[in-house]
Amino acid sequence: MKYFVTVNGRAREVDLVERLGRIEVSVDGRKLDLSYEEVDNLGQVALIEGGRSWGVSIEGDEHTVTCSIAGRLYAVEIEDERERAAHAAEREASKGGGVVKSIMPGVVVKLLVKEGDVVEKGQALLVLEAMKMQNEIGAPGPGVVKALHVKEKEAVSSGAKLVTLAAPPA
Repeated sequence: MKYFVTVNGRAREVDLVERLGRIEVSVDGRKLDLSYEEVDNLGQVALIEGGRSWGVSIEGDEHTVTCSIAGRLYAVEIEDERERAAHAAEREASKGGGVVKSIMPGVVVKLLVKEGDVVEKGQALLVLEAMKMQNEIGAPGPGVVKALHVKEKEAVSSGAKLVTLAAPPA
């Protein structure tokens, strides 16, 4: 899975792939020979690369982390591909109107709006089933439904246009 990571203000792309019980790590396209062992349940990890090891202390949650390595503190912000797409949609919506796209492949289970409907930020536009889970796709901001690009029971790919919203009336 791809992650977009900012470390002390510097953006990085991190790919993690699990193969044969081992995690392969690439940072900005460069493969690293890393392994790690959890030392305890409190966020202490031993990180090993090329015969060298470091003690790493990790505090935070899945989005914002503070790491301490050899006495240096690193502020880390993490987004996966889906979160990044959702945040991009939110940023786009703040401009008013725009296209709502699917952030994952799936099947449209139910349309909850029709053309001409006025919607509020967060209001559910449709239900998309992906990986046997039903996800409500909400309006990234207020607007008017200008066009529906999908029908119920239609399969969509990641990035497919779902709904176009016009800027809300003034």
